[in-house]
Amino acid sequence: MVAVVGLVAVLASGRGGTPEVSTANAEAPRASAQVAATTAPAAGGRDVTLATVGDTVMGTPEFGLPPAGGSTLFNGVKPLLKGDVVLGNLEQALATGPSAKCGSGSGGSCYAFASPPSYARNLKAAGFTVMSIANNHAYDWGTAGMRSTIRALNGVGIRHTGPPGTIAVQPTPGGGRVAVVGLAPYSWSQNALDIPGAVRLVRKAARMAPIVVVTAHVGAEGSRYRNVPRGAETYLGEPRGETRRLARAVVDAGADLFVGHGPHVMRGMEFRNGRLIAYSLGNFLGYKVFSTSGYAGQSGVLQVTMGPDGAFKAGRLAPVRLSSSGIPSPGGTSVRDVAALSRANFGSSAARLARGGAITPP
Repeated sequence: MVAVVGLVAVLASGRGGTPEVSTANAEAPRASAQVAATTAPAAGGRDVTLATVGDTVMGTPEFGLPPAGGSTLFNGVKPLLKGDVVLGNLEQALATGPSAKCGSGSGGSCYAFASPPSYARNLKAAGFTVMSIANNHAYDWGTAGMRSTIRALNGVGIRHTGPPGTIAVQPTPGGGRVAVVGLAPYSWSQNALDIPGAVRLVRKAARMAPIVVVTAHVGAEGSRYRNVPRGAETYLGEPRGETRRLARAVVDAGADLFVGHGPHVMRGMEFRNGRLIAYSLGNFLGYKVFSTSGYAGQSGVLQVTMGPDGAFKAGRLAPVRLSSSGIPSPGGTSVRDVAALSRANFGSSAARLARGGAITPP
């Protein structure tokens, strides 16, 4: 617990105060917190394009690191990762040395995920501009690992979100801005179990940028949890959030897009207040760390165009499938799967997905 408290002190300026603003190549919260005092700037009158994906792990020593320093991991899907904002969930640390999670009693398989800090350049080369580090594996290397991850991302010009109070602000062409808020049900993250707290942070983000995106690592894991329940979710005794209530609450508070991940499978999509909610984008890349059988091997890149005020204008789910080693390439059944889950779970509010992946409101 001491390590977690220390992390919060370093990375956030306080749950109730001014949020940390993540800007590329700037770690100090006090220097960037001045941005938080401004009002949301005009979006420049231009549409904003966004591409976003689910869980991403570029390998870990426990199960093996990829050849060529991971430089080819994204080759098959790089053409899909285009947008003013390209967002992913980095479900690992970028760190070296022994894991804080794996003690002598771990039995040799404790599922701790980290790649060398140099792997941040693979994310940059793939096109990512913002990464969320709000998830259960971001803290596998403890406080030092989180600091190392943030340094590595900053070093290649990628913004981060996820630690308590943190808002990533991404400038867009034409003078606009997009604010990204990361949530997860852990003490080292902006806590997804605290829905009022998430709502407050989204409202702060809406004062900083005309477009707000929420990315959340919530929900139970595995194919039998591909439907979104109406109540709270747990997994192996751990609270995993009230996913429906959280998503709808942050949209009601001003979020223009909600993107979920955490179940390791795709889930359905719905619209609320004209805004898109994608409940889970599943696994995007998991080099030798994720199961890729059945639903777990189906993934996608969510591509969204929003007006300068955040209004949904167009969307597409580009289907992706994972190889046996967890490397993504175009194809698979995710469009068909998500279309069916959306209809079954959300009825009249369900997003409509055409065969080619185009997304339209009901």
